[in-house]
Amino acid sequence: MYKLVVSDMDETFLDENHRIPAANVRALERMHELGIRFAPSSGRPYGSIADNLAALPPHLLDDLYIVSYNGGFINRYGDPEPLTRCGITPQAAEALYRLGLERGLCVHIYTEGGDVYACDAPDGERRYLASLPFVRFFESSAHPTLSFLAGTNVVKAIFMSEDFDELKRVGGELDGAARDLGLETTYSSGRYLEFMPAGVDKGAGLRRLAALLEIPLEQCVGVGDSANDLAMIEAAGLGVGVANVTDDVRPFCDAVLETTGMAGAFEELVERYLEPAVNEA
Repeated sequence: MYKLVVSDMDETFLDENHRIPAANVRALERMHELGIRFAPSSGRPYGSIADNLAALPPHLLDDLYIVSYNGGFINRYGDPEPLTRCGITPQAAEALYRLGLERGLCVHIYTEGGDVYACDAPDGERRYLASLPFVRFFESSAHPTLSFLAGTNVVKAIFMSEDFDELKRVGGELDGAARDLGLETTYSSGRYLEFMPAGVDKGAGLRRLAALLEIPLEQCVGVGDSANDLAMIEAAGLGVGVANVTDDVRPFCDAVLETTGMAGAFEELVERYLEPAVNEA
C-alpha cells in the first residue's frame, strides 16, 4: 500500500496556465479518502507552490508539506520558515551569472526569500512566466554583476533557452566548471538548465520528507516529467512518468501514464495504481 505521493508541479500536476486541473482535485479527494498523503515537489520557491495550492479545500491542505527548490527546502504548508534549506556561495552565483551572460543566455537567479530574478528574458519566456508574480525581470545592462543581491542567500541558478539542444550542449560544456563550484546540473521544462548545490535534488528531498513522516520509501510514489524529477522517480517505491515524460527519463519509470500532466493525470494514477494497492493490502 502506498502512503505518500510526491509530485512535480509544472507539466506534471499543473496545467499550462499553472493551475490544478479539476481531475487532479478529484484525485486528491480520493487520495484523502484512502489515507494517502500528497506533497508537491518543485524547483520553484515555497511561496509560489503554496499559491498554486491555495484554492484547494482546507481539509486537503491540513498537515501538508511542500518540497521546493528541487529538494533543497521543505516547509509545512502555511509556515514560511523552512525545516531544511540550502544555498550556493556568492562566488559560485557570480560565476554562473557571468558564464550565462557570456553565452547570451537568459539567466534566472533564485533567492531564499522566494524572488526569482530573470535577466535578459526573451519575449516567449516573459509570456511563459507572466502568471508568476514572484519573477522580477531585468536587463544585464542595468546589472552587469549580482552586486545588487549582496547579502541575499542564492539557492540556485538557471540558464534558459528556447533551443533546448543548444542548452544541453552548454550543460555538457559547463559540467566540469559546475562541479568545481560545488554544483550539479539538471534540466527541466524543455527550456531550463538548472544549477543546484551538490547533493541537492528531488530524490534527496523525497528521502528527507519520508523520514520526517516515518514512511518507508517503498510506500512512496514519485511522479514527474523531466530530468530534474529523475532522482525522485528512482528513489520512490513506485516511480511514475506522466504521458509527456521526456525520453531521457521514460526508461527509468516503473510506470508511464497515458494522460499528460497538463490534462490531469492524477485520476489515472489513483485508478490504476493507488486504489488497487489499497485493495490488495
